[in-house]
Amino acid sequence: MKKLINDPQHVISEMLDGIVAGEPNVVRRVPDTTVIVRKNAPVENKVGLVSGGGSGHEPAHAGYVGEGMLDAAVSGEVFTSPSPDQVLEGIKAVDAGAGVLLIIKNYSGDVMNFEMAAELAEAEGIRVEQVVVKDDVAIDDPDSRRGVAGTVFVHKIAGALAESGAPLDEVKEAAERVIANVRTMGVALKPCIMPASGEPGFELADDEMEVGIGIHGEQGIETKKVASADEVAAELTERVLKDLNPDESDDIAVMVNGMGATPEMELHIVNRKIQEILGERVNVYRTYVGEYMTSLEMAGFSLTLLKVDKELKDLLDASAQAPAFKQ
Repeated sequence: MKKLINDPQHVISEMLDGIVAGEPNVVRRVPDTTVIVRKNAPVENKVGLVSGGGSGHEPAHAGYVGEGMLDAAVSGEVFTSPSPDQVLEGIKAVDAGAGVLLIIKNYSGDVMNFEMAAELAEAEGIRVEQVVVKDDVAIDDPDSRRGVAGTVFVHKIAGALAESGAPLDEVKEAAERVIANVRTMGVALKPCIMPASGEPGFELADDEMEVGIGIHGEQGIETKKVASADEVAAELTERVLKDLNPDESDDIAVMVNGMGATPEMELHIVNRKIQEILGERVNVYRTYVGEYMTSLEMAGFSLTLLKVDKELKDLLDASAQAPAFKQ
């Protein structure tokens, strides 16, 4: 498959430079690292928020660095966790004395490397706390669930609270409340090409779809015949609702997330059905439709539902000025 790249060895560096070139008043790159930080980082008396992971999920995570969201994002190679020393550089770049919260997706490499970086930072006198996002209901065991698009809601809500000047313990608690109340599931109509092998992560016939996929090209939990947009939307909505188990009185934030190669037209078509189903079961508070956490050129979408109380709604509604999230 043809790619709009120059030298494969420079893909990540050139991408990060391009992000900064597009938003030079919002973000900057820490020299000789894969770390993107807020232009004014560190922000005095503010808890620093750091996230990241392998590249290939753009706009996650560097696209969410900015006022009201992350203070830093650390990029690894495609689908590969950033190294502990790179994460440490991100922590040090945003520490203003109020502590740093790491927002980690539940993948073994990310968890290990971010935890190692936290230990290194604490050895240098920086207080570091961490949360691990586990929102993918395709995995039955809650402790083994992958962190996927629900991570963006953690960025937004924890970011808004940190922006208000809240202390580290309160920011961490808010992030943990989001994690406890967010669920996601995805479907693919076409796999992405794995960078290391140049082969698709799994095989799909033209008339097949993969339900329960991950964001690193992982095969899902079930291969099925392609169905209509309404049928696919209904299946994902029912599966996520079953796991979230909201009451009729609950307020829900919705994210319909494109996986990288799905036209926005199609995302709005599935959102139409999702809203119809949710409208009969819960109160839809706010909806986001677009590409928030992708998997290279995978065709498909994921659905994320988040239960929100009054405080979480206020934080969700707060201003954000990041390259990929302006509100």
